[in-house]
Amino acid sequence: MSFFYSFCLLGFLFLLFPCWIHSAAATQNTIADFIAKGLKAGKKTNGLIHEKSPYLLQHAFNPVHWLPWGDEAFAKARKEDKPIFLSIGYSTCHWCHVMAHESFENVAIADFLNRHFVCIKVDREERPDLDHIYMAATQALTGHGGWPMSVFLTPELQPFYAGTYFPPEAQQGMPGFIDVLQSIQKAWQDNRANILHAAANITEHLKKNSATTPVVLDEGVFDRAYQLIVKKYDATNGGFGQAPKFPRPVVFNYLLRHYHKTG
Repeated sequence: MSFFYSFCLLGFLFLLFPCWIHSAAATQNTIADFIAKGLKAGKKTNGLIHEKSPYLLQHAFNPVHWLPWGDEAFAKARKEDKPIFLSIGYSTCHWCHVMAHESFENVAIADFLNRHFVCIKVDREERPDLDHIYMAATQALTGHGGWPMSVFLTPELQPFYAGTYFPPEAQQGMPGFIDVLQSIQKAWQDNRANILHAAANITEHLKKNSATTPVVLDEGVFDRAYQLIVKKYDATNGGFGQAPKFPRPVVFNYLLRHYHKTG
């Protein structure tokens, strides 16, 4: 078992370190090189600069004042009485990178976001629990889902508006992202009671639909899960399954916890 875990961790590092950033100007650079060059050039960073997720680090130089999911962002939203803009994506999502380039690197859009919202970025591969919760909300609100997931929350983390990819300006029947932001900001200012009421109703709806009967898992479940992962491990090339391979933090977190428990 120790031998397997050693290879797992080596495979994880092998996959994580050379995670290429999605940029035509820097496709040959690693995330570490990307961050080092940005810092050396004196680029301003946001609240993602100390994160471990390659996806979040790709956004560390955005003019958007991103914060990671956590108490700091929640407290800021409550203190400043602002809605939260939650963006959930992942490294290999094409439209996530398109929206990042079109909107999150757009100084005018970033300025509006920074003035009127508290912005949170989440890597769905790092936090599948949050992805599951807010994808359910997005589907309930729009009838469909996808990534990037763009969700607007009250400071109490209740969703009241959602979508996926938004172009920077209206096109082909899709509202422009700046138009969406301006409409939500105006509604937050002028019709707060209606927003809070809708958010409460959506939250209650999600709670009812997600209600489950508690199940006690036997120890065999964890061993079977471990065995399934073992079968997919690639001892020759590292990682799990066949190409293309990408780091999956949930799998490695499980393996580390399983090892801690079983030795």
